[in-house]
Amino acid sequence: MDQTDLQPLLDAVPLPMIHVGSDWRIAALNAPAKTLFGAAALGRHFGLAIRKPTLVDAIETVGRGAPRQVLRVMLTQAEQENRFEVTVAPLPGGGVLASFVDTTEQELVTQFRRDFVANVSHELRTPLTALLGFIETLQGPARDDAAARERFLGIMAREAGRMARLVRDLLSLNRVESQERQRPETRVDLQGLLAGVVATLRPVAQEARVVLELDASDAPEGVRGDGDQLTQVFHNLIENAVKYGGSGGKVSIRVRRLRDPAGIRGQAVEISVIDQGDGIDPQHLPRLTERFYRVDSHRSREKGGTGLGLAIVKHILNRHRGRLRIESEKGKGSSFSVLLPLE
Repeated sequence: MDQTDLQPLLDAVPLPMIHVGSDWRIAALNAPAKTLFGAAALGRHFGLAIRKPTLVDAIETVGRGAPRQVLRVMLTQAEQENRFEVTVAPLPGGGVLASFVDTTEQELVTQFRRDFVANVSHELRTPLTALLGFIETLQGPARDDAAARERFLGIMAREAGRMARLVRDLLSLNRVESQERQRPETRVDLQGLLAGVVATLRPVAQEARVVLELDASDAPEGVRGDGDQLTQVFHNLIENAVKYGGSGGKVSIRVRRLRDPAGIRGQAVEISVIDQGDGIDPQHLPRLTERFYRVDSHRSREKGGTGLGLAIVKHILNRHRGRLRIESEKGKGSSFSVLLPLE
């Protein structure tokens, strides 16, 4: 099969494909393959164009009469390393056809699922192990010790509550992800919503000796959104500010209108939750919305955190076509700003 016969077939395939002729030169390649290896690869010796020893060996082996081979290689595409499953097959009359399937996203999803299961298992195993240990103690040595029983039951209640919060947040995350492509149709009174969240959290703030200060005078009459989900967003951000940034004694919630902020076209409203606490090291900022990522794992667990709150916030804002902007400096506090489009 010559190049003129093969080229129309290659052009009809959306996957990168190259034809290596009997003279070991690249006789034909389609547009996706040109993106991967460059248009200058045509007519060159395949070893000079590909430069991947395992793939070069496979093409040479198949070209010398061996059966088809399937292998995995890493190739640079658009300045990043992607994983490909490559099938190298012999052609009638001589030559080799190599096809490339990009498996990067599939492998990342598989790794993500594996990490997610491992994280959930770890988060549940710790309190579950504690519960089983205390139950065994109460059934044995502490059976008749009223003081120990009271103390252990308190710890067991706390650990059970921690597992319940984790399950609740996992269900919430799953629900939010399933709705992410469905933009809300209702309109929400943003000023009233924020006032309600602040009123709900004021006892928590008072217990932590933190003053909550709300300035929503610039809030629009209404924004397109899901009231329950936006309440969840601001409840999470303000509660986090009180728990982790409350050492400064005050948490401010400010609303202002912006035009063409980064990531949003047209008018938008920005709701900023600002604390005066210890701040966050800049190296942590890009990862704060990852599932189960914590700046201080021990402190987060002590305060009842599941490591899923900001991940839920991110997905809710994605549904609202909004953005989350995080700014912080060690020793100077943090600012978590929600940007929502105004139509």
